Amino acid sequence: MAKAFASAGDMSEKTVSFTQVGEGLYAFTAEGDPNTGVIIGDDSVMIVEAQATPRLARKVIDCVRSVTDKPISHLVMTHYHAVRVLGASAYGAPQVIMSDTARAMVAERGQEDWDSEFDRFPRLFQGHDEIPGLTWPTMTFSDRVSVYLGRRRVDIMHLGRAHTAGDAVIWVPDEEVMFTGDIVEYRSACYCGDGHFGDWPVTLAEIAAYAPQAIAPGRGDALVGADMVAEAIASTADFVESTYRPAARVVARGGTLRDAWDAVRAECDPKFSDYAIYEHCLPFNVARAYDEARGIDTPRIWTAARDKELWTALQD
Repeated sequence: MAKAFASAGDMSEKTVSFTQVGEGLYAFTAEGDPNTGVIIGDDSVMIVEAQATPRLARKVIDCVRSVTDKPISHLVMTHYHAVRVLGASAYGAPQVIMSDTARAMVAERGQEDWDSEFDRFPRLFQGHDEIPGLTWPTMTFSDRVSVYLGRRRVDIMHLGRAHTAGDAVIWVPDEEVMFTGDIVEYRSACYCGDGHFGDWPVTLAEIAAYAPQAIAPGRGDALVGADMVAEAIASTADFVESTYRPAARVVARGGTLRDAWDAVRAECDPKFSDYAIYEHCLPFNVARAYDEARGIDTPRIWTAARDKELWTALQD
C-alpha cells in the first residue's frame, strides 16, 4: 500500500515557540514547520520569511506584538518557495526584499511551486483563500545590501547556491546572529528538490566563517550558542552529502533513478529517518541528486503532476 502523498497525512497542529536568539532578535518555530525570524530595530521591525498563508502569518504577528508595538517595515524572503512567501499580505505594506535570482525564480516557476506545495502541505495552506496572489519583491539585490533599522544594521547577503539558486542569509552584526532560511536545518530534513548539492557545503562553510553565536534555521529549534550552531551546520552538511554521494555513485555506474532511491535510503535512513519531513523530502531529494549527478545544473520545475508521478514511482 502506498504511503500518503508528501505531508498530506500530517494534519496535527504544531506547538509554536518564540525564542530570543539575541537582543531584539527572535525565532518563531513550530516543530519542524517553516520558521520565521524577527529583527527589532530602533523604530521598526524586520520579518524574515512570511509563512505560507496570512492565517499563519498572523500567528507570527501575535508573537511580535507580545514583545514590541513597533511597525513592521521590512519583510525579507530568503528564497521563493510558496510556504515561505505567500503569507506576505498579512504584514501590511512593508518593503519586500529578495535576491535578484529569487525574484527571477518567482517569475519562472512561482505559480507551479504554489500549485505543487498546495498539494504537498494541506495543513499549512489552510486559509489559502486569503492569499491574493504571488508575492513579488519591491526591492532586490545581487550580492548584498545593508538595511538600517535606526542604528541597527542588517546585512542581507547571497553567499552562494544551496537550498535554491537564490538563497539569502540575514546577518545582524551587533549580536552576531544569522537567519539562514533553509540553508541550515536542525533535526529536520533538508528539502533538496531545487538544491545545488555541489555548492551547498561551500555555502555552509561561508556561513560558518561568520562564527554566528546563534542561528534561526529554516526548520527546527533555534540554535543558541556556538556549539549548537556548529552541530547544526555539520549535520546539515552531512545530510546533503549523504544524499548526493550514493546517487552520484549510481549514476557513475549507469544505474536508474530507482537504484539511486535504494542507495540513498541505505545511507540516510540510519542517520536521518527520525528527522521532521524526512519521508516527505526523500523522493524530491533523490530525483534532484540523480539529475545533478547527470550534469543537469538547473533544477527542473516541480509541478503538481510531476510531484505525484515521482511519489508514486518511488514510494510504491
